[in-house]
Amino acid sequence: MEAALIIFALMLLAFVGLGAYVTVKAVGAAKRGVERTVVQARRTVEDTTLRAKSFGQVGVVGALAQLRLDLRTSMRATQEALSEGARADASLKESLGLFARLSAHGRELDAELKRLEQEPDRQRTAARLPELRERTAKIVESADSLRWAARDRALRFAEDDLSVLSAQIEMESGALRDWQREPADDLAAAAAAWDAAQGQGAAQAPAPAPAQTPAPGAGPAALDQGAPAPQYPWQKARRPESTT
Repeated sequence: MEAALIIFALMLLAFVGLGAYVTVKAVGAAKRGVERTVVQARRTVEDTTLRAKSFGQVGVVGALAQLRLDLRTSMRATQEALSEGARADASLKESLGLFARLSAHGRELDAELKRLEQEPDRQRTAARLPELRERTAKIVESADSLRWAARDRALRFAEDDLSVLSAQIEMESGALRDWQREPADDLAAAAAAWDAAQGQGAAQAPAPAPAQTPAPGAGPAALDQGAPAPQYPWQKARRPESTT
């Protein structure tokens, strides 16, 4: 009885622990989903604000907004392309490492551009615009180079796979259409096999036994002493003759 209670208590603790683990995992997944939604919403709002500033304002503020928009758009597209490609091509992991280092420079530049949007000294900010444009162009060019290299690699692999698949399909199609030689070859092979089987059977068949002829004057009884007469399904069985 005590052993049963101990087993029941252990099973209860195991179920409680499993339920707690599942609950924690579910809460963590829901929390991460909410965080991703919030980050996506914040990113969308920031991009929309930057587009409005780049089109609606002129001068330093509009130029800074356009630089931030170009930088963020290129970096985001490259990150998505590399992350998606790395799931199918392990060689892109090194590219992801390079992009992580490039992202550090991109975040630093984006933060600096954001601070300069609030800078009241517009003349000093305008004097730094050529340098900021050069840095932005360098980062965007590097990101674009990684993105297009990953896309070209994926396209090349897809083309190679398609070429191999097309060649295999052509071979299979040719095999499926090769019906012209089959009837004559099959008939000739079947005839040769039949002749060989017949010749082998004739060689192995035993010689027929000589027929027995009754002695002169022998009657039906002499025949009865020999092998019995064959019976066929359509014949009635012969009754034995009575000796009485």
